[in-house]
Amino acid sequence: MSDEIHDFIDKTIKDHDVVLFMKGTPEQPRCGFSSLVVQVLDHLNVEYVGVDVLQDEGLREGIKVYSDWPTIPQLYLKGEFVGGADIVREMFQSGELKTTLDEKGLLPA
Repeated sequence: MSDEIHDFIDKTIKDHDVVLFMKGTPEQPRCGFSSLVVQVLDHLNVEYVGVDVLQDEGLREGIKVYSDWPTIPQLYLKGEFVGGADIVREMFQSGELKTTLDEKGLLPA
């Protein structure tokens, strides 16, 4: 992964409390897994930034190296990697995601 890609990922994660690296955009997800995570975040009224990895092959591969996680989407909360669609879905269903977001001050008042 190039330094430029690494720095972009790093800065994006540091500059925003909730970041979703995904295929497509929050308004127009381009895969079912990305769509699922968007639906969960929207349902919880979480403010987040979506980064479309399909725009750049280097970014698409770079995020996998950065997180040491092989799939996309990838969710980050306050700089911390949470996981992909399966983990987000499980955390949502168990209530753990809402609790985590609340503890980090990421849910609307």
